[in-house]
Amino acid sequence: MVYFVHLTEGRGKCMSGVRDILQERELFHVEENDTVASVVRRMAEIHVGAILVLEGEQLRGVFSERDLMRRVVLERLDPEVTPVKDVMSTEIATIDEAASLEDAMEAMHAHNCRHLPVTRGSRVVAFLSMRDLMKHELARKTEDLQHLAAYIHRSS
Repeated sequence: MVYFVHLTEGRGKCMSGVRDILQERELFHVEENDTVASVVRRMAEIHVGAILVLEGEQLRGVFSERDLMRRVVLERLDPEVTPVKDVMSTEIATIDEAASLEDAMEAMHAHNCRHLPVTRGSRVVAFLSMRDLMKHELARKTEDLQHLAAYIHRSS
């Protein structure tokens, strides 16, 4: 059974939204009947720690390095024959692309996850990671510091 929690609120105080940091990004995914071994090879190839599992355009779950360790390695399943649908996470929080970055951070904290499928209507359009949020926040703070340094330099 797949259980999704969908967050659409845009009540956060941040000026930037989820849509702002995910422009023009390719949506990587696998299919639920792919074997764990092929999924892990794909994840290694594109350098990601988690990947969406779709059937057509329908979100079925997420498979992560944590799932690999807990549900495959610890259970001693054969990754060459185990379909990813048997070991993926299916209790997935999603977030609308119009939501604020603060909402995304709160959702990740509340659902104890580091990745959120991003939706536009009922369609998954991106996959947001905690790393994406941290990178954006670091860039914003760096820009703020540069503005402050320029202001101080002009005032001296």
